[in-house]
Amino acid sequence: MNALKLLSRTKLYWGLIAIFLIGVLGSPISSKGNNIFLSYGNLLDVLRQVSTTGLIATGMTAVIITGGIDLSVGSLMAICSVVCAMLLTVPGVTPAVVLGVPTVAVTALCLGFVVTRFIFLNLAKSRADAARDVKLDGVRGLVTPAIAGVILCCLVLWFLLPQIDTKFGVLGVLLVAPCVGLLFGAINGFIIVAGRLQPFIVTLAMMVTALGIARLTAGQNNAVLPVYTGSNATADFEMLRSLVFGVIPMPGLFFLGAILIYGAVLRFTPFGRYVYAIGGNEEAARLSGIAAGRVKIVTYAVSGLLAGIAAVLYVAQYRQGKPDAGAGLELDAIAAVVIGGTSLMGGRGSLTGTFCGVLIFGLLSNILQLHNINSNLQLVLKGMIIIGTVLVQERNAGDLLAYLRLPGGQAAHKETTAAKRPSQETPSLNLGGNKK
Repeated sequence: MNALKLLSRTKLYWGLIAIFLIGVLGSPISSKGNNIFLSYGNLLDVLRQVSTTGLIATGMTAVIITGGIDLSVGSLMAICSVVCAMLLTVPGVTPAVVLGVPTVAVTALCLGFVVTRFIFLNLAKSRADAARDVKLDGVRGLVTPAIAGVILCCLVLWFLLPQIDTKFGVLGVLLVAPCVGLLFGAINGFIIVAGRLQPFIVTLAMMVTALGIARLTAGQNNAVLPVYTGSNATADFEMLRSLVFGVIPMPGLFFLGAILIYGAVLRFTPFGRYVYAIGGNEEAARLSGIAAGRVKIVTYAVSGLLAGIAAVLYVAQYRQGKPDAGAGLELDAIAAVVIGGTSLMGGRGSLTGTFCGVLIFGLLSNILQLHNINSNLQLVLKGMIIIGTVLVQERNAGDLLAYLRLPGGQAAHKETTAAKRPSQETPSLNLGGNKK
């Protein structure tokens, strides 16, 4: 591997290092002569701030790799934050309980059914010579999984129902809020697959719908901020704001855990290979026997689940839940994913890139804030960075230069066309993961 190829493959890391050096060299200096950017408190704040966006970007990565997009994650986070805050502060039957507890029950029922059926199916495959075309009988394929699901559902309700007349504990909140996000995410995926609709349209509609539900749940003329303080919140919920080993904030640990776990799933499991295959060529994936619809529903459900977890961490961090908690967050997540090298056309990307993209985006925001750049100007700069990144990643920057008749445009256009031609003439099924 020559130096140019090595430099090309590691350009994302060089970009992260460059933005960090820019922050260090351009940092304001405190009255005591310290570099504010490098201060422990500032770097800790950056990690806390990027954790929420990072969790959402983690789920968004798999969705975009399949060729879709999820615009509803910000509103899903809003619903979950309101549910979370109300469970912590308002005892009795509330809209949050009415929305959350049945959701958890349905999730437990489905989870018990799917997991039990999955176990029986793989046991049957291990005993058969052929890995495919193994069918389960009625008892193992339907009855036993259904009973397992009902039992799991009853166990969860047995744990949750006694808490309705009091405030929910941290474990109850961690069960309910993410399940609400999971449900809405699964609805997104189901409508996209069953209705054969564009993800952009479905998730845009869900964004509006979920925002309305969040406001109805919160009440008080759509402007309620169900705030909890140390006096009326569950004391052990404060654990989610603490530092692990005195160094890493708890939200950062959740973010790192999500990146590692979901990254391993995408890299080493058949499900991950199916995700890349669908994004590369969905029709070819379907013809090869991949259940493309189910895989896509799972990616949207996981995206909603991670939005729910991000909502819990948001409430713990800011001590409040509100209907506009996730406003604009979906754009930040998409920007981080794109900066991280995931193609909006699908079939290409990685969670390692998303991790770097989230950090780059977070450091950039922090640098702009340290220099007191106007918030509206920050949005302009972020938008320009996203457009430039997409142009470079899709290799269309040469086309733009040629269109504007700028020096070097024609040469770059020819090089871009030559690079694209093989993939356009021979579409193939990508089962090998990242094309980078």
